[in-house]
Amino acid sequence: MSKGMKLKAALTAAVIAVVVAACATSPTGRRQLQLFAADDMAQMGDAAYQEIKKETPTTASAAQTGYVDCVVRHLTEVVPKPIDGGEWRVTVFDEPDNINAFALPGGNVGVYTGLLKVTKNQSQLAAVIGHELAHVQANHGNARLSTQYATQAGVALLGVLAGASTNGDKQQIMSLLGVGATVGVILPFSRSQESEADIIGLRYMAEAGFDPRESVGLWRNMMAASGGSGGPQFLSTHPAGETRIETLEKHMSEAMGLYERAQAQGRRPNCR
Repeated sequence: MSKGMKLKAALTAAVIAVVVAACATSPTGRRQLQLFAADDMAQMGDAAYQEIKKETPTTASAAQTGYVDCVVRHLTEVVPKPIDGGEWRVTVFDEPDNINAFALPGGNVGVYTGLLKVTKNQSQLAAVIGHELAHVQANHGNARLSTQYATQAGVALLGVLAGASTNGDKQQIMSLLGVGATVGVILPFSRSQESEADIIGLRYMAEAGFDPRESVGLWRNMMAASGGSGGPQFLSTHPAGETRIETLEKHMSEAMGLYERAQAQGRRPNCR
């Protein structure tokens, strides 16, 4: 074996070793890549949250803020606290055409006023926020960043190993392998994350005393708002449709058991 081939083999083995060592298990038992420490993710989430708050107006409606705060407060009673041990922070952004919400590492939740027009009751709003909280608790942000980082690093390394002699050659290799990586790794991974967030979010809303059956109504509302395709920004990153509803219905029996237990324990949110 030549010296160059030995170097390639050693570098490839090193990359594989790092990726394997960084694999973690999600709350549903799915394996995923996590290269970043929880503290780092929290700092990134806090920075992103502050940037959004600087650029986006917040609602002046005390009623809207109180309503969203109420739903989040009930949900976070059953969701682990942020890494710093503090409370989840909530901001309602005044964008009537933005049908969206998010949760970020570090304990940050944002809801846009456009979402309040599509979610017809507290349980439907809880379904969206529960889904977003599930992304954080399942470390999906870490997994997405880690996958992109590992993919980009891997593509650059392959370009070097392939012996690309010019920047043009390297860009071509990057482009070719980038498309393959996006289709073969990132998109299927994203679908699995969304499905997992749906399942975990369904549990959260049920444990908090919100009616999990309303999650199906929520997605029917989302589909109606989109006119069947395109539409709300939320749907651009959160695929909807009958398949998604089927997933929710598949786990509805378990969720109803959690909901009935929560009701018996006195968890009966009354957010308006």
